[in-house]
Amino acid sequence: MLSNTCKYAIRAVIYLALYSSNKKKIGIREISEDLGIPPPFLGKILQMLAKHQILDSHKGPHGGFSLKKPAIDISLMEIVEIIDGTDVFDACVIRTSRCSEEAPCSLHHRLAPLRKEIKAIFMTETIADLVTEFRTEKEKIRI
Repeated sequence: MLSNTCKYAIRAVIYLALYSSNKKKIGIREISEDLGIPPPFLGKILQMLAKHQILDSHKGPHGGFSLKKPAIDISLMEIVEIIDGTDVFDACVIRTSRCSEEAPCSLHHRLAPLRKEIKAIFMTETIADLVTEFRTEKEKIRI
């Protein structure tokens, strides 16, 4: 459903929520090694998130990345919108064009409620929720 780029972005933001702070920035190399994401690819993802005010980026020998705003204020939807856009919630799985209530495809009426529910989850679930889950039940979420 989500692109690998988007999954990497979510994992990286969770990682930064867990290990960075205003005083501690984390470099691309450390994040890359711990998450198994190629550094140049991760760098592009993190710069995109910084451009959209999700992350702070600091250059130099003591530079790196940290969250720009509290994890409770970062919804999964915000990251998905930046990386993948919202077509993942609206695109037809059969047609190349969008289907609708007025012109549905054969799966539209079965998928529409599921898409609506998934979209609601992404809008309400925050990075803080995932960090809490990670800290309390490590086997449920692996970054």
